[in-house]
Amino acid sequence: MSIVNVVLIVGGLVLIAVGWRRARGPWARYRALRAEDANIARYEAWRGGLRDEGKTGASVAMEILQHQARLGALVAAFGVVLVVAGLLVK
Repeated sequence: MSIVNVVLIVGGLVLIAVGWRRARGPWARYRALRAEDANIARYEAWRGGLRDEGKTGASVAMEILQHQARLGALVAAFGVVLVVAGLLVK
């Protein structure tokens, strides 16, 4: 293995770790907000009330969190590409 291979693999592993850390928190919060929103929708349906389908603060927060999680996943995916490139480069 040459120095280029090692640098690519180590850089890729670092990016995977950074991306995973960046995506983990927003994704967990997004899932919690989505579950809470579904619970509210079930309660309001049970109660017989109509739910306003407009934008809420929670829906805006879910969009932002989903975007942050996607960015973290993109960083991790680029790290995977670097690791694969490090293994394939001769």
